[in-house]
Amino acid sequence: MKTAIITGGAQGIGRAISIVLAKNGYNVVINYNKSEKEALELKKYIENNNGIAEVFKADLTKREESKKLIQFTIEKFKNIDVLINNAGVSLIKLFTDYTDEDWNRIINNNLYSAFCTTQEAVKYMINRKQGCIINISSIWGEIGASCECLYSISKAGVDALTKSLAKELGPSNIRVNSIAPGIINTRMNNHLSDEEKEDIKEDIPLEKIGEPEDIAKCVEWLIEDNYTTGQVISINGGWSI
Repeated sequence: MKTAIITGGAQGIGRAISIVLAKNGYNVVINYNKSEKEALELKKYIENNNGIAEVFKADLTKREESKKLIQFTIEKFKNIDVLINNAGVSLIKLFTDYTDEDWNRIINNNLYSAFCTTQEAVKYMINRKQGCIINISSIWGEIGASCECLYSISKAGVDALTKSLAKELGPSNIRVNSIAPGIINTRMNNHLSDEEKEDIKEDIPLEKIGEPEDIAKCVEWLIEDNYTTGQVISINGGWSI
């Protein structure tokens, strides 16, 4: 039985991915930091639907906690087949208002956490000569966003990490890809008013906001595909055209 770790796996996109992979027969390790209630509810939901899930609290901006997440997974399930780096935060501010604390928070949560967790997981994947890593990036990592400069920088860094690792880990039969969602119906976008959402829809060729399940379907495909690596796949309804 294969095993998948989903960081930030308790809510939104991470939750949808956890459900899909559990449905596909994976042992699912749901990482969370603050969303304990949601993580436990998701674990129960998966188990009630004949899936296997564990939850693990870890602040992945800290190297030691990334190590503990990986060690827990190995001790529990003996291997790691899939790593989904989904944990992240956003911050809307004028560029001139950002502080060093803002920089550290956004970069550490969105980029350093993926770096640490991947570095710890890859040690086990290389030994087995197989693995799949999927980084959840963002449309803003590709085209940038006004008033979300730090978020855009962090996600562009995730895409660069993806491409570099795909080249380095390819000979070890480890595939690395990014998914760059557009606007998705998650808590991260709850700050948008209904009017603002309607305005955004008008700019999207498919005239709708994406759902977490749209991202989970792409994750499902990338895991099953054997020849795609180093790619940043945009799931945004045509918004970036």
